[in-house]
Amino acid sequence: MSFARFFSSALVFLLFFTLSGCVDAETTGSDKTAPESATTLPRLVDVGADKCIPCKMMAPILDELKSEYAGRFEVEFVDVWKYREKAAQYGVRMIPTQIFYDAQGKELTRHSGFIGKEDILSQWRQLGYDFKN
Repeated sequence: MSFARFFSSALVFLLFFTLSGCVDAETTGSDKTAPESATTLPRLVDVGADKCIPCKMMAPILDELKSEYAGRFEVEFVDVWKYREKAAQYGVRMIPTQIFYDAQGKELTRHSGFIGKEDILSQWRQLGYDFKN
């Protein structure tokens, strides 16, 4: 196999892997509880990587939510490459994945791929949480 062919195959694989993180796939909640769920607030956990493009796009959104909604719900980012064992506890197959937990740590729903601030807040409202009030 020539270098050019190998390089183009590798590039296609990387492109596919990167774009697969943008898939908008939702699943319903399960009976799973959040790892380290010692909080009394609902929690949003974003499992991703600081080098993943959709994850990088989410970083300022998560920071904004964390400061704007402090005391109403928690926001946590788990980097799958830096904290492999912790990330494995969430059973994520694609990054970024956002996991919504209630105040008792019960998983309510998941979303895979990029999600904007208003969509996150809309998801919370669908789950029965209106943080604007």
